Amino acid sequence: MPDGSAPVLDVRDLKTVFRTRAGDIHAVNAVSFDLRPGELLGVVGESGSGKSVTMMSLIGLLPTPPADVCDGTAMLAGQDLLRMGPEALRAVRGRDIGFVFQDPMTSLNPVFTVGFQIMEPLRRHMGMDKAQARRRAAELLALVGIPDPERRLKDFPHQFSGGMRQRVMIAIALACDPKVLIADEPTTALDVTIQAQILELVKELRARLGMAIIWITHDLGVIAGIADRVMVMYGGQVVEHGRVRDVFADPAHPYTRALLQTVPKLREPREAQLRVIEGQPPLLGAHPAACPFRARCGQAFDRCARENPARRPVGAQGHDVACHWDHRSGAPA
Repeated sequence: MPDGSAPVLDVRDLKTVFRTRAGDIHAVNAVSFDLRPGELLGVVGESGSGKSVTMMSLIGLLPTPPADVCDGTAMLAGQDLLRMGPEALRAVRGRDIGFVFQDPMTSLNPVFTVGFQIMEPLRRHMGMDKAQARRRAAELLALVGIPDPERRLKDFPHQFSGGMRQRVMIAIALACDPKVLIADEPTTALDVTIQAQILELVKELRARLGMAIIWITHDLGVIAGIADRVMVMYGGQVVEHGRVRDVFADPAHPYTRALLQTVPKLREPREAQLRVIEGQPPLLGAHPAACPFRARCGQAFDRCARENPARRPVGAQGHDVACHWDHRSGAPA
């Protein structure tokens, strides 16, 4: 569980725009959040809501051009990640912030052994020689549950199963004991059994190492099981944020309620139809001047089309929502 210390990562008013020939795409709009040591923050939302772009913006993983991280701050250990040059960011990536990508087969280099790829950040960031790095790489494979680690260091990615490759990606991300681990839908491409194994592994590593984690996912069940706080994103911005138990018990935004209603219920009859959110996510061709969810919201009224709502506190401490409607009174806020 997180302690009461200062945030290890503090992001304020992050904005990212893709400058294309067809026009600007406002992918991330004034996103703010913090992350404390030992805490797991879940980030949820539909595809295209800005989850991955937000996190990649922080550590310079977006191609520039067309991406332009044009505003905001991201403070890590007293340094603003958004003001760092390429060399400084390369030093941060892998050392202070580990990143686990969605598809391990495309993230691992097929022409290098797994051992080489784990050893690379150890030699670059930690100054280890080859023998030291190899010993540490074997320890990391053992840490993430890969048997016979010394032998498996010599194998190539194609010689591992999908779940094992994802464990290798986690080992690489953990190599330098980062302050923050960002996991971008790391279980999406895996079958249900392997997903459960990876989730148990992450919970165990978090308890053992005490690192802060950002977990991006579509799966609200995963967030309910592993996260301390949840940040719901839609249209490139945060629409609701709070402790998991508060948001799930009393969702304040219509989008959050709609997401929760799409989760199948075990007690529903088998013939019950799955609920869907009607409509499509918004086009992000302009800076948002109105509520991005209004076209799909059954509670939208005239103010929603005139003004993009700011986040306001609601309910329990730390629970906030960006909505003009008060879900408790059933009237405008």
